[in-house]
Amino acid sequence: MAGKVLPLLLPWLLLAAAGLAGLLLLCVSTRDVQEPAAFKYGIVLDAGSSHTSMFVYKWPADKENGTGIVSQHSSCHVPGGGISSYADNPAGAGQSLVGCLEQALRDVPRESHAGTPLYLGATAGMRLLNLSHPEVAAQVLAAVSQVLARFPFDFRGARILSGQDEGVFGWVTANYLLENFIKYGWVGRWFRPRKGTLGALDLGGASTQITFETAGPVEDPAGEVHLRLYGQHYRVYTHSHLCYGRDQVLRRLLAHALQTHRLHPCWPRDYSTRVLVGDVFQAPCVQQPPPFNTSEEVVLQGSGSPALCRALVSRLFSSPPCGFSRCSFDGVFQPPVAGNFIAFSAFYYTVEFLKSQLGLPLATLQQLEAAVETTCNLTWPQLQTRAPRQRARLADYCAVATFVQQLLSRYGFDERSFGGLAFQKQAADTAVGWALGYMLNLTNLVPADAPVLRKATAPGAWVALLLLFAAALLAALVLGLRQARAAKSPSAL
Repeated sequence: MAGKVLPLLLPWLLLAAAGLAGLLLLCVSTRDVQEPAAFKYGIVLDAGSSHTSMFVYKWPADKENGTGIVSQHSSCHVPGGGISSYADNPAGAGQSLVGCLEQALRDVPRESHAGTPLYLGATAGMRLLNLSHPEVAAQVLAAVSQVLARFPFDFRGARILSGQDEGVFGWVTANYLLENFIKYGWVGRWFRPRKGTLGALDLGGASTQITFETAGPVEDPAGEVHLRLYGQHYRVYTHSHLCYGRDQVLRRLLAHALQTHRLHPCWPRDYSTRVLVGDVFQAPCVQQPPPFNTSEEVVLQGSGSPALCRALVSRLFSSPPCGFSRCSFDGVFQPPVAGNFIAFSAFYYTVEFLKSQLGLPLATLQQLEAAVETTCNLTWPQLQTRAPRQRARLADYCAVATFVQQLLSRYGFDERSFGGLAFQKQAADTAVGWALGYMLNLTNLVPADAPVLRKATAPGAWVALLLLFAAALLAALVLGLRQARAAKSPSAL
């Protein structure tokens, strides 16, 4: 009889087991996978030399993680030039930001406005203005601050970043987004990835920065920064080369071309434009020679000569005696580049143009050199045909590409190290640059000590699990005893 009853009970036993498994799954919950009730926000205005960008960041309000959780919520590009271009009209610098700030009012929920920190950081353009006209730079920052303070955010100041800050915060941003400092494993434990950190290369409008982790002490203490992030110590080399940003390099090349050639070897053949001498030689990175009349207007033509363009770009890099074991250029100490690197800002845009618009391969340093040669040999009509939407900056790509190639060479990149260099605009759907690292530092979202949190099941869930396990064990024992008795009874024979 028992042999006939057990097959009938088997489906019900399986159904009961499935139900029990379902109850177990319902009882298991971890705190960090619950949907956060709300987000916190932060706003950073990146006031660069050529333009200003606004970034809105967000992270869960009940944040427990220490990395990889802050992301870019939205962004806005301020029309016109950077705030340093408003030296003759400081009030206009503040007014130029209003459109993006009004967008921030829409992007950040109204109930979060008062608790959202708002920062403005100005970089090399304002550093140059502060060097030449400090009183004007102060007026521009005051006008900007006055406008920012009118908005209902938690405005925490507008200041000029040092070149070292710009380099280090860019390095922090890249490695934070790529989770190179610390990572949360599937087993519920924080750990430091073995892949190490990436070096960072930034090319802005008025300066360029190189930053990377070093194993030993740096010969020049001015280039060494010590950081403690998530319980780990980092020794970082960083240097910012002022006047070696994209826009200032183009002005310096233009000044050299006016003085020596009366033709621009980096501009494409069949291209010409009118140049106001005062706009060139009154730039802070260009020294005005006596013979020039600043009000004079000159028609300058391109000659499209790769060899002369290389020679012209080489003149930008001065080579005074190096007082250290090795220097990059301008007598600046730099240790040998080590590890992989990420290159962003104008590095990325230049290489992306060569790849996507001109269709040139760039997997090796040799291919980069060949791509520069090809670009500089194209005539103006050929360039317009290949990249019809790039007209505003099209004539300058030969010069910038030549500069990028030579800059990488002077930084010390060879064929081997170039293979570890990635040109990227974003990481984890967030723009790479100094802005995020700046906010992480000022809001203490990157702790100095390592997180000690581990994934933990709630105590109530553990009690329910123990009770269900005991009930299941008791039910299995009862069924086993009944089956044993049924097997011993005479009716089972």
